[in-house]
Amino acid sequence: MEKTNVMRVLDSKKIKYTSHEYEPDATMTGEEIAGILGENPDKVFKTLVTQAKSGQYYVFVVPVNEELDLKKAAKAAGEKAVSMIKQKELLPLTGYVHGGCSPVGMKKRFPTFIHNSAADYEKMYVSAGKVGYQVELSPEDLVKVVGSKYADIVVEA
Repeated sequence: MEKTNVMRVLDSKKIKYTSHEYEPDATMTGEEIAGILGENPDKVFKTLVTQAKSGQYYVFVVPVNEELDLKKAAKAAGEKAVSMIKQKELLPLTGYVHGGCSPVGMKKRFPTFIHNSAADYEKMYVSAGKVGYQVELSPEDLVKVVGSKYADIVVEA
């Protein structure tokens, strides 16, 4: 398996992780990826990038089977409102493509919030920075490496 930028960052910070590779398909949902990993979708997280009215960018990490609540996200960030960035803005801003965006190793460090359910798990999954690659690590290590905070940021069912 090739090393991704995410794996190199984690290695440099001496963070323990397990990498997982799967055959990517552009139409795959996060739930399908969780199924391939043989994991509960609650433990597999997607990385979403937003921009506030102030111009500041924020990163939110939520379970693949949940939806980001933009009002809660704005409140967590101390902003009036945030909105999802356009897909074409993702690569130049973060260095990652849609489906391979990771909170680890972005071009620039942005304030990052992880859904508080991650704290309930010993291990969680996030993208390894490339479509078809995931890393499994402890939520505490992810918080440490990206300097994030836990927050209630998903739409209530």
